[in-house]
Amino acid sequence: MNPLPWGAMARLAGRRTLFAAPVLLVVTFGVFAIAAASPFDPVKAYAGTAALGADQETLDRLRANLGADQPFAERWWRWLTSALTGDLGQSSVMRQPVAQVIAERLAWSALLCAVAFAVAVLAGTLLGVLAARRPGSWLDRTVTSLAYALEAAPVFWIALLAIWLFALQLDVLPAGGLTDTASEQVSTGQVASHIVLPACVLAVSQLPWFTLYVRQGVGDALAEDPVRGARARGLDERTVLLGHALRSGLLPVLTLIGSRVPELITGALLVESVFSWPGIAAATVQAATAVDFPLLAALTTLATAAVLAGNLLADLLYGLFDPRVKLSEM
Repeated sequence: MNPLPWGAMARLAGRRTLFAAPVLLVVTFGVFAIAAASPFDPVKAYAGTAALGADQETLDRLRANLGADQPFAERWWRWLTSALTGDLGQSSVMRQPVAQVIAERLAWSALLCAVAFAVAVLAGTLLGVLAARRPGSWLDRTVTSLAYALEAAPVFWIALLAIWLFALQLDVLPAGGLTDTASEQVSTGQVASHIVLPACVLAVSQLPWFTLYVRQGVGDALAEDPVRGARARGLDERTVLLGHALRSGLLPVLTLIGSRVPELITGALLVESVFSWPGIAAATVQAATAVDFPLLAALTTLATAAVLAGNLLADLLYGLFDPRVKLSEM
């Protein structure tokens, strides 16, 4: 592998950051526009059942206090200028500052996604290599068929099936939450046991892509002249597979890092909802249904930034590990 071109990496990151700024502006503006056009009433969502017996004057006064009587463009500009100073506003549905809502939930969502992504990459690489070693064998056909079947299965269906099997039938793992119901504090052991099911379900939803990409990449690498030459020199099969074919075959997988981030975020929202995981899923759903402009804009901006960062990371890794690619030209 070539020495790390730190200058080229910095220039690429700088160009992508400049590109990300207008993208985030357009996304946040679109969030306010779509939320303003939605049929949900933020005032009634904020007041709850109290809105049923309130008169119109009270509702109008509450609407003015929430700023819901102003044009969405004005609300967007006020939120944007405040966000640039670090003030993300006040969440009307959570009755907390938006920054506090995100800070309390983001770490748990990040933990779930990181564990699931690591499991998907490791398991997908292993299954892909095993399938590519002997194309057309029963193991290759089994792994490929399983990957296509899991690719078509909805993540919420996999989650419900996992709860039914491992929590209800076998009773070996908790069905949801972060800790046991009777526990008054969060402990590492309880978090570790409670994250197994949601992380594995989320990993299974991403597993087919990594498995199929690794199988294709390693299979193509095994048919290339350098690998055939290594075999002709008398190198053992393990060295040929791990030292030559796997390194070349994993290059296409690097592009998946960026492309799978949106699916990972979407899957995480569904998995968190099914398993009552205390991440940002509940906050996202409540912000959308209650038309909580500041919280909805902040969460959407965060998700967009994660997608852009994933694409940047994929390009950097591909440029570093593939000598044919120049970071300065990306």
